[in-house]
Amino acid sequence: MKDSVVVVRGGGDIATGSIQKLHRSGFKVLVLEVERPTAIRRTVAVSDVVYEGEVFVEDLCAVKVEKEDDIYRAWSEKKVPVLVDSKAEILSRITPDVLVDAILAKKNIGTNRNMARGTIALGPGFIAGEDVDIVVETNRGHNLGRLIFKGSASKNTGNPGNILGYTTERVFYSPESGNIKNFKDIGSIVKKGEVISEVSGQEVLSKIDGIVRGLIRDNTEVFKGMKIGDVDPRTDVDYKTISDKARNIGGAVLEAVMILSKDK
Repeated sequence: MKDSVVVVRGGGDIATGSIQKLHRSGFKVLVLEVERPTAIRRTVAVSDVVYEGEVFVEDLCAVKVEKEDDIYRAWSEKKVPVLVDSKAEILSRITPDVLVDAILAKKNIGTNRNMARGTIALGPGFIAGEDVDIVVETNRGHNLGRLIFKGSASKNTGNPGNILGYTTERVFYSPESGNIKNFKDIGSIVKKGEVISEVSGQEVLSKIDGIVRGLIRDNTEVFKGMKIGDVDPRTDVDYKTISDKARNIGGAVLEAVMILSKDK
């Protein structure tokens, strides 16, 4: 297992739960990201390394790499390399034992079973047994983290998870297209009606009292209706650690990788 390579497409907060589990378990993990990631829960997403060069999420250290040699160097230093490679072109030079699509785009934007010896995808948009070998359920509820060997995950509900009775009120979206200007940051305590950000002169207000748990990076170009952040009504929540949902899915991905490693 120490020589097994797992490529993960996407480094957002949910993906990071899987990346940590795989890295801790001894796999050589390579993360592929887009040129300008738009993760909201940036404090627990390795994708932020694209801007920062190096990030820490709990005990995990991720580093931005640009060349193939950098990938092997990061592995030798027990770090997770993150490569800007939205089309997964590195696969022509590195053949992974398993590839995990953790982009969570709600649709398949290019992953197929020929990309690795074993393939896994998170959430809707994929058919297990056709697009990939295994699909992991990402919808909250009884089936969260369930492995699907034939068929698809449940359809995207579009509804945020319920926290203390709040669902859609927790999430805020861009009122216009343009570059976002943030007046708050992740970890800020806010009151209902308080200004969090501004896009093209339009204010973004918090709909509830709570703590800013996710907020897209300042000066990011956004489009009207784009999800740009969320507020958690639990002001004591630890926004610097991986969420329960991400850990659950991470455990499922680790199980799926072990199954595929056994079968190949």
